[in-house]
Amino acid sequence: MTEGLIVKALSGFYYVEAFEDGKAAGNARAGCAPTVYQCRARGLFKKEGATRVTPLVGDRVRFDVTDEKDAEGYVTEILPRRNAFIRPPVANVEVFLVTVAAKDPDPNPELTDRFLVSAEAADAEAVVVVNKDDLSPAAARKMAQIYRGVYPVAVVSAQTREGTDALWEMIKGRTVAFAGASGVGKTSLLACWAEDLAASMETGEVSRKTGRGKHTTRHVEIFRCADGTLLFDTPGFSAFEPAEAANLAAGRMDMLFPEFLPYLGGCRFDNCSHTHEPGCAVRAALEAGKIRQTRYGSYVKVLEEVEKWQNYHHQS
Repeated sequence: MTEGLIVKALSGFYYVEAFEDGKAAGNARAGCAPTVYQCRARGLFKKEGATRVTPLVGDRVRFDVTDEKDAEGYVTEILPRRNAFIRPPVANVEVFLVTVAAKDPDPNPELTDRFLVSAEAADAEAVVVVNKDDLSPAAARKMAQIYRGVYPVAVVSAQTREGTDALWEMIKGRTVAFAGASGVGKTSLLACWAEDLAASMETGEVSRKTGRGKHTTRHVEIFRCADGTLLFDTPGFSAFEPAEAANLAAGRMDMLFPEFLPYLGGCRFDNCSHTHEPGCAVRAALEAGKIRQTRYGSYVKVLEEVEKWQNYHHQS
């Protein structure tokens, strides 16, 4: 039985980097790349509640080698996870780079907030990255201002590489995933640091016809950097998963908005939803300008979606 890290999942196969001397792939000796095995998943994995657990990119696993020459095998066990996400389908993320473009496509704070909710629900550190600063510095500053003081914020340009060195200092040595809609430049930004990806990818422009990035990731893959940093390249996505947020937040959606936390103990009612109740400390902070209206509006919409999901599944 061998242990390793799933670095790519594609067409029913899991590509597993074998650990070297019990160490994770990211800590492999320089110049000694670990063997990658093409594996299928053998049998049924355990359930968590009503959900069947399946292997994800980023999982530490045990696997049987069936053909050493052709580097083939079967994944037999998923080792304990730090966290797991539905969209993108990744596991064991330390840092989530929630990426938005200043232009092409235009920034969407509501969508950005949903990605941040997913990161908070899974107890991953979130960093807001505003890319394409070179296209519209004013829009980049406006978007960054929404989140300053709540999350770490980096304003960058993958095209000119401005700000990318400072962002790298925030994440190096950690396991990092990108989130954001297609076309915001996640893969172009990743290529600033992952030389093997940069050498193979084409330009990351946005198609005028489809509105999607011309280099659009279709599968999840991990790229390993020399200093041990593991970078996920993930597909663009725009759907919010109320099931994921509801299950991980245990009904406390207000705790997934960090700027709400100082006020949660000050409401008149312990079960305050912060939407209509009298004596709500969160709404008082909103009216005093201590919470941004865009963030509060996102909270209300997320809460409504989660409650609809909970009511539907409770009735069924």
